[in-house]
Amino acid sequence: MPQVAAAPTPPSSRPSLISTDIDFDRPGLQSGHLRLPYSHDRSGYGHIPVPIAVLNQGPGPTLLLTGGNHGDEFEGPIALMKLMRRLPQLQIQGRLIVIPGLNFPALMQGTRTSPIDQGNLNRAFPGQRNGSLTEMLAHYVDSVLFPLADVAFDLHAGGASTHYLPTVLAAWPSDPAQADTYSRLVQHLGAPRTLVMDLLGEDRTFGAAADRHGLLFFCGEFGGQAVCNPQGLALAETCIERLMQGMGLLPPTLDALPPEATHLYRVEGDAHYVFAPVPGLFEPAFQLGDEVQAGQIAGWIHDPTQPGAPATEIRFKGAGLALCIRALARVEAGDCLGHLASRVPAGQV
Repeated sequence: MPQVAAAPTPPSSRPSLISTDIDFDRPGLQSGHLRLPYSHDRSGYGHIPVPIAVLNQGPGPTLLLTGGNHGDEFEGPIALMKLMRRLPQLQIQGRLIVIPGLNFPALMQGTRTSPIDQGNLNRAFPGQRNGSLTEMLAHYVDSVLFPLADVAFDLHAGGASTHYLPTVLAAWPSDPAQADTYSRLVQHLGAPRTLVMDLLGEDRTFGAAADRHGLLFFCGEFGGQAVCNPQGLALAETCIERLMQGMGLLPPTLDALPPEATHLYRVEGDAHYVFAPVPGLFEPAFQLGDEVQAGQIAGWIHDPTQPGAPATEIRFKGAGLALCIRALARVEAGDCLGHLASRVPAGQV
């Protein structure tokens, strides 16, 4: 009988093209790189080395810690670089996977998106094996790293365009057993503010992909303005430490927190966002941390081409805590000028 050739394996189901010198199952501490293939005019067989460290010390949970998903957000990368320097002395029960600059080209350029392919890594999941560099990174995280992890913590900030009141972002799982564990971890982190995430159908993010894998996922907005916010950095470092302790990776050495140590907030859709209706220069009338009332003036947009014309007045539609504000005065129509969040009553997550 004539032999029938086997159907080719779809590219999406083949192993990632990203390789590494790290053996994730090997006990002990390893520092190395993810080798992101990059063939270009100056280097036909080149790759981009993305630093990674893994500490594996016996049975226990696996925590994936990432920063630099957006390259202009620096509190996360700095917190994780400081953690990497502690790894030789750290005694854990389980495994830590630490990548301070996940979208490494963007981090080195200080830009939100990759300077090579203009890809936004946090809108690229689940990625593509044979895609752009950013899609290949997303595919590696989705196909290799997520299956190894129990919990993922992706550290963010507002980047160059916005500034946040340092806040942990939490996404409650739908499974009741996981939800109880997750609620305990949220309280253990003890951030002054925890924003309950609503992905609103956006399924291309790191968090949405982590949820599809059944991981417990945390995020955070720890500052912004493309600077390192000292308060945000301190909160990020404390949350990392508390998360490791809450998972059982580290013994509980930090002081116990009282119930309701963190206040839960939620963004109530369009009513909590403020957008520029026209281009110009934005003059804000609020600050981070302000308690805003519906109808309150958010600011004005001045038109440099008509300096004698009245400024366009912007008002808030809803009420709440000013959690985010635009960091750049120059705006185009449609730019986000900031957003609010409202307290979530106890027991209504």
